[in-house]
Amino acid sequence: SACRRGRNSLSRLMKIVTWNINSVRLRIASVLKAAKKAAADIICLQETKSPDDLFPLQQFEKAGYIHAHIHGMKSYNGVAILSKIPFKGTDIHHRCGKEDCRHIAAKFKDFELHNLYIPAGGDIPDPKANDKFRHKLDFVDEMADWFADHYAARTPLIALGDFNIAPMENDVWSHKQLLNVVSHTPPETERLNRMLQSLNWVDTTRHFIPAEEKAYTWWSYRNQDWKKSNRGRRLDHIWVTQPLKSALKSHKIMAETRDWQQPSDHVPVMVEMKI
Repeated sequence: SACRRGRNSLSRLMKIVTWNINSVRLRIASVLKAAKKAAADIICLQETKSPDDLFPLQQFEKAGYIHAHIHGMKSYNGVAILSKIPFKGTDIHHRCGKEDCRHIAAKFKDFELHNLYIPAGGDIPDPKANDKFRHKLDFVDEMADWFADHYAARTPLIALGDFNIAPMENDVWSHKQLLNVVSHTPPETERLNRMLQSLNWVDTTRHFIPAEEKAYTWWSYRNQDWKKSNRGRRLDHIWVTQPLKSALKSHKIMAETRDWQQPSDHVPVMVEMKI
């Protein structure tokens, strides 16, 4: 129909990048370099480690990201959505009774975007012995329930960020050796899968890369030669609800950034959509 044709003629390719930057002020040059390389329309950052009044907004504005939704604190956590596309509205969400800058959202014309920084969970995978691990499990449980309670599966949504969980066998360098290591333990992966099922989300990385293939977005600073040892994990995710599945056009894990000066231990993940 003419109506449908008219709508399609207005659709455009849009690129969204998510990156745990491990201090935005320390790595602002890298963020802008990656954004330019990816031709990103929207950049979502986690672990910005910056109070809002010290966030380098002007440098993003100069690069064309004139719409900013930031929520940060000194030294820890912090999330940001920086966009060339205007917001229709923004939200800050607090989880597990804490105000620790881990979840913000922005409404756009055609979808709503949630930027999440799920707790890392400490080193001991026991919720009784480790409050950080308990917090992580509670956080993912809360997110699964919250999405199911607040949205219908037909709502066009994007959820992305550092989820700090590698859910599938080939999301880690060794499934057997990491089964009892925080980020890949059954209590975490089962909960993340429940969150994935909450709205029948599409895990975009695995939409483009088959589950049989290894895919990583994080390599520890402890590895002297990250490429040679290649002991990675896929901790960073971009999910979309089913109405956006047909809009997915391409995807990239920007592993080259791990070789840049003063790198983050995470690398950006980009998805391209026709909206």
